Amino acid sequence: MELRVLRYFLAVAREENITAAANSLHMTQPTLSRQLRDLEEELGQKLLIRGNHRMTLTAEGMLLRKRAEEIVAMADKTEEEFRAMKGDLSGDIYIGGGETDAMNLIAAVCRELQEAHSGIRYHLFSGNAQDVTERLDKGLLDFGLLIQPTDIAKYDYLSLPAKDTWGVILRRDAPLAAKSCVQVEDLVGVPLIFSRQALEERAESNELARWFGAAWNDLNIVTTFNLCYNAAVMAKQGLGYVVSLDKLVDTSEDSPLCFLPLEPPLESGLDVVWKKYQVFSLAAQLFLQRLKEYVLPENKE
Repeated sequence: MELRVLRYFLAVAREENITAAANSLHMTQPTLSRQLRDLEEELGQKLLIRGNHRMTLTAEGMLLRKRAEEIVAMADKTEEEFRAMKGDLSGDIYIGGGETDAMNLIAAVCRELQEAHSGIRYHLFSGNAQDVTERLDKGLLDFGLLIQPTDIAKYDYLSLPAKDTWGVILRRDAPLAAKSCVQVEDLVGVPLIFSRQALEERAESNELARWFGAAWNDLNIVTTFNLCYNAAVMAKQGLGYVVSLDKLVDTSEDSPLCFLPLEPPLESGLDVVWKKYQVFSLAAQLFLQRLKEYVLPENKE
């Protein structure tokens, strides 16, 4: 199974049309069709359903698409790392993380490095802890920014000095907006918009579950979300109150939304993690060195 053939397959999966895919690859349609048939024969599986105007993936084709995307991404990353070894420091740094204000610290390090080494590029992946650690384990990310508590025993890590504050995002004209903070009894029975990750976490490691206590299993959750921006749109429309970390959406005085912290307060720490025994590119090594200097000033020369 050749890398170039996987790229051909991904082009067809993306375009859903053999002619459009062939044009994007600058090759003839018969040649591309032959390569796809050879791939199906090699794997012993039908990958594509060929319609009159559209090609769709079989279940086996969808599995191959996922694996091919990972393989191609890894190959591209490896090539970039070797190119970075030549001449001026350049290369790609892959960072994944959940939504958190601590990304400002990561961005500050990236800005400093880019000013000194304009050839370095950054690739950000947003997702929950499971998404990020899965990509870390497969080598598709160099670093992950994880919100505590998360099981990081199998990683090397750097704890950040930042803390994220939990609270509720709601409309300024909502009844609860007159308060300075919210307690458990304020949120029982009202419509809530909740992170899917928070709902999927095991009870023993779920800080929010412990904060809500006995009320956890009786919450009125009307919407779940992955990224907070869309959850804030729902809140603007009055669909419910978003249980979230602070500083993820605009809650300034000019915004129709406001943020109220939980009482008693609930905060989460953050860790930057990477695979143990990871062999970094020169660019990623320098990023980690600069990050440590920000977090641990005694590391500065």
